[in-house]
Amino acid sequence: MKTFAFLLALPISILANFSLRASADSTAGIILSTKCQGGYNINIWQNYTNGELLYRATSANGNLSLGKGTSQATEGVRVYKFRNGIYEYWVWDGTLDNPQSGTLEVYKNNRILMKQACRKS
Repeated sequence: MKTFAFLLALPISILANFSLRASADSTAGIILSTKCQGGYNINIWQNYTNGELLYRATSANGNLSLGKGTSQATEGVRVYKFRNGIYEYWVWDGTLDNPQSGTLEVYKNNRILMKQACRKS
């Protein structure tokens, strides 16, 4: 009976592992994870090999993955910037008043479309 249960569980386990979307792999490490108003979950990853910054966002509106981001310190706060065509996504890592908070800003043609408060998770 134990052998039968194992043989039944093994294919289900393998199928579940392949059907679930991986959030990352061993080539990158997470450097920032935030939960923002509006249901946006943002993760910033950095590739171990080449240092490339990666943006991963999930929300009820859909998921978005971007690469080739930049990072800079502005007024003592780090901001990560990513471009997707005419859209730019800025993720602020903290604020001057609270290092555990941050902001998600979305721009279209250099005009702000959305600004959401975030908390580090």
